[in-house]
Amino acid sequence: MDNNKKFTEIKSEHLNNPLRQATLIFLVKDGLVLLAMKKRGFAEGKWNGSGGKPKPEDKTIEATARREMFEETMVSPKKLKRVAVLNFFFLKKQDWNQQVIVFITNEWTGIPRETEEMSPRWFKINEIPYEEMWEDDALWLPKVLNGKIVEGNFLFDENQKMQEYEVTEVA
Repeated sequence: MDNNKKFTEIKSEHLNNPLRQATLIFLVKDGLVLLAMKKRGFAEGKWNGSGGKPKPEDKTIEATARREMFEETMVSPKKLKRVAVLNFFFLKKQDWNQQVIVFITNEWTGIPRETEEMSPRWFKINEIPYEEMWEDDALWLPKVLNGKIVEGNFLFDENQKMQEYEVTEVA
């Protein structure tokens, strides 16, 4: 992809070519949010929610979110609330392009535990370490933690630096 292409052109290219889907899920309760430090692979060294890509056995995107949360933190989430649809575009790594469906829940079973992939930790909502997360998180996560539902589009360069974005509150 050419760096000079307009953001709208990049997005429109994907209208007829759907993005790969992935999930993010955040446990929230009593003014706290569970984040996990990614220990390997994509986003290594960043705090984030749990999540990942669907597997063939996942019947729905919600099933993907539940499975990923359990695999990464040993917690089984209940009653998921869909709070965001986020489209990510990478200029030099088009295979990273994806649409992420974000969920929040305040009901689950189990106690978060470290796994091979993630190291979970509770943060006060007003002390989230945005400087150790993907740049876009500071633009949409506060909104969804305040009860908003959002849609977003984000364009990143080859150094994983955000070049352009748009975030819209839809409810």
